[in-house]
Amino acid sequence: MGAIRGIWRWRGNPLRRTTDLVEAWAALVALLLMVFGAPLAGLLAGSVAHDTLTRTAGRQHAARHRVTATVLDTSTVVVPVSADAGTATERDGRRRVFAAWTAPDGTQRRAHTWTNLRNPEPGRRFTVWTDTRGRPVARPLDAGEIALQAGLAGIGAALLTTAIAESARRVTLRQLTLRRYERLDRAWERAGPDWGRAGTGS
Repeated sequence: MGAIRGIWRWRGNPLRRTTDLVEAWAALVALLLMVFGAPLAGLLAGSVAHDTLTRTAGRQHAARHRVTATVLDTSTVVVPVSADAGTATERDGRRRVFAAWTAPDGTQRRAHTWTNLRNPEPGRRFTVWTDTRGRPVARPLDAGEIALQAGLAGIGAALLTTAIAESARRVTLRQLTLRRYERLDRAWERAGPDWGRAGTGS
C-alpha cells in the first residue's frame, strides 16, 4: 500500500517537487519488484532447491538400503543425553531398541536403533535404513519432503524479495524526507531575520 501511495506523487500539481518524482519512481520500482520480482525469485529459488534436493535424494537412495530388522531386546534402552532429544523422540512416537539385521554386504549386525513400533516386543520385525556397511542411517528424502522444502524455499525467497523492496523504498523515503526538512530549515533561516517586520517584502 505504501508503494501504491508513493506513485500518487506523479499526479499533476504545480507544487510538485523533484523529491516527489524521486519518491514516485522509488515506489514504482518497489511495486514492480513485489508484483513481478518476488514471484520470479520464488520460482527460481524453488526450482533450484527442488533440483538440488532431487540430486541429494538420488545419492541417498543409491547409498542407503532398506532392510528388515528384528527386535532382540527392549530392556537395554539407551536414554538420550539431551532432554530435547528425548522430548522429540516421544513426540514422533519412536522408540529405541536393540535389534539385529542383515547388512547389504551379507554380514549380521546388532545395534541400538529407532523403531516406530508401538509395542516393540522381542521378535517383532520393522524396517530400518542402513548404509552399505549396515550401519543405521536416516531414511532418504522422498518426493513429498522434496516438494515441501522446495516450496518453503520459494516462499522464503519471494518474501525476502518483497521485504528488501519495501525496505529500500522506506529508506529512500526517509532520505527524501530528511532532505525536505533540510531545505525547509534553510528557507526558514533566510526568511527568519525579516519575519514579522512591517512592510517586509513590499
